Amino acid sequence: MSYKHISFEVVESVAHIGFGYQSDKKMTVLDEPTLKELDQIVEELENQQSSLKGAIFFSHIDGCFLAGADIKLISSLQTEGEAIEGAETGQKIFNRIEDLKVPTVACVNGVCLGGGLELALSCRSIICSDSKKTQLGLPEVKLGLLPGFGGTYRLPRRIGLPNSLDMILTGKTLIPRKAKKLGLVEEVYPKERLSVKAPEHFSSNRKKESLKESFEHLATDNFISRKIIFQKARESVLKKTKGFYQAPLKILDTMESGASRGRTSYLSLEAQSFGELCVSEQSQNLRHLFFLMEGAKKYQGPKSSGKLPDLKRGITLGAGTMGGGIAWLMADNNMMPIMKDLGVEGLELGLKQASSNFMGKVKRKRLSAEDFERKMRSISTTTGFHGFSRGDLVIEAIIEDMEIKKKAFVEVEKKVPEHCLLTSNTSSLSVEEMASVLERPQNFAGLHFFNPVHLMPLVEIITHSKISPETIEALYNWCLKVKKTPVIVGDGPGFLVNRILMPYLNEAGFLLSEGVSMKDIDDACLNFGMPMGPCRLLDEVGIDVAVKVAKILHDGLGDRAAASPISQKLVDAGLYGKKNSRGFYLYDEKGKEAGANEEAQKVLREVASDEKRMSETEIQMRLFLPMINEAAYILEDKIVERASDVDLGLIFGIGFPPFRGGLLRYADSEGVDKILGAIEKFKDEVSADRYCPAPLLKKLVSEKKKFYDCV
Repeated sequence: MSYKHISFEVVESVAHIGFGYQSDKKMTVLDEPTLKELDQIVEELENQQSSLKGAIFFSHIDGCFLAGADIKLISSLQTEGEAIEGAETGQKIFNRIEDLKVPTVACVNGVCLGGGLELALSCRSIICSDSKKTQLGLPEVKLGLLPGFGGTYRLPRRIGLPNSLDMILTGKTLIPRKAKKLGLVEEVYPKERLSVKAPEHFSSNRKKESLKESFEHLATDNFISRKIIFQKARESVLKKTKGFYQAPLKILDTMESGASRGRTSYLSLEAQSFGELCVSEQSQNLRHLFFLMEGAKKYQGPKSSGKLPDLKRGITLGAGTMGGGIAWLMADNNMMPIMKDLGVEGLELGLKQASSNFMGKVKRKRLSAEDFERKMRSISTTTGFHGFSRGDLVIEAIIEDMEIKKKAFVEVEKKVPEHCLLTSNTSSLSVEEMASVLERPQNFAGLHFFNPVHLMPLVEIITHSKISPETIEALYNWCLKVKKTPVIVGDGPGFLVNRILMPYLNEAGFLLSEGVSMKDIDDACLNFGMPMGPCRLLDEVGIDVAVKVAKILHDGLGDRAAASPISQKLVDAGLYGKKNSRGFYLYDEKGKEAGANEEAQKVLREVASDEKRMSETEIQMRLFLPMINEAAYILEDKIVERASDVDLGLIFGIGFPPFRGGLLRYADSEGVDKILGAIEKFKDEVSADRYCPAPLLKKLVSEKKKFYDCV
């Protein structure tokens, strides 16, 4: 019998089952047709097992064994019952693989995630390639789910309960060396040798070892030991997630409740938990984010007709912390960057930043000491223009001053080849104005990174009227290549992220001036799911920097962006934030927060003599409604084209809670009509232009549409 998605043949009494058969895709997933064919193939294996020496599962696609279950298939499950049935379908197939009387070996080369690893776990043995593409994991928790095809049952019996919890609760992946060390795979081979070596594992005692390990690891079968393990795991989850995420807690409940059950009873519990999570709003939001991220991997900007520039050699104009971070990114991607600054002090600071970033990877064993030395040596420094004639991409990261930037670009443009792209890391200044002084404005763009560069995934690609489509597409592809998430935005005050962030920070200042305490404001935002409150964030950004950006936005947007006086008063008192260890909070020598700053409290008391109590919900509304309103203005101004661009930008740019799906998905779920009503209510209460509803918001309500209806 022939199949369309999976190859099946028996050669010298060995069955070979190959995924990704006749596929032109880079990744293979367990979609509905593949699962149906797998079910039929397992039936053939059952019928032929008396004549088989063994069965080998592999993939025809280099770099991908199985990337897991099809997320679109999961999202098509509309009810809890449908989701439970879907999980049970996969469980039954994998149970039959596990129950085969012939030895089974999974040959993993490349990505083996989610349902892919669950299938491999149902085999007697797993071997994998030493390829850098090979990674094994169960990342379902990142989608608000748990592994539903038996993963929570089989993984602890393979590598023990503590290691399994670490993998399943975090969604982390294992590289081959680590997978072998934990016992997840039996052996690691060059990918060319996998199929040759697989039959040697037919005689593996994996099944007997599994039974033995289930007693050794399960000191876990000891009720008291198990209880302690789960208690510690639950404490760790609550500390990391603050209880916002449902899936990790459901995973713990499922695995603890089923720890002493047999396979049938346990898998029934796993399927039930999968069903409950699958239809939850939180999982739907996280899957929505997954699709946004997948969409961002495909260029959707203006189509280019010419040849795209090849961005091989990089230059950072300006060193320091930001320039050093960008130079690190270039060096980490083999661009042999040149870092230019006016003086040696700035260059030393830039090299220190790059070294620190690389050392972090060394400590996490993601980079060898030899590669650390090689990559650091690839960064050359200059106070002149040596090497600029070979540059393909210049990223400017100097002082946020328009005249200084324009002067620098005019000078640099004469030193680089004609094909070289010039970009500015500006966070708020007009890219259109910068482009106006250049001879080749078509080769210029804004390229706004977020600090710290090595941690923040977002990059805003800022366009202007004379930019070429080739420049936009080349920069977009480069961002993807260096593993950043790009969002194309139009030129305008604050662009996308900072323009929406400033109303949030600004409103915190107005609340403080009304007498609401700093603690209540920051706590309200933390309890909403933000990574830090606005006062703490202002310290991180730099209160003096926030004052400058607020002025730019006020000049560009008018009175609705009028700044709260609080930040300027703090700057006048010499309180700049984390950069000088004194802001709303105090910071120790290592930059760790050391409590509230009494100097800041004194300034706040001078502005608002009476303390005002306000409910947490009202504080949250006061802070997040102006963000939603400004996002509506941004869509109307065509700074971005889609609501999804706003959500992607805020999740990756400021850490807006992923489990809420993004700012505008959150607004849609709350009801755009309710959002408008609340904004109008506050406009009456505070009598401020900043609560003037955006025309688009009114239009959506009148037409009974949502933000995600905007295209």
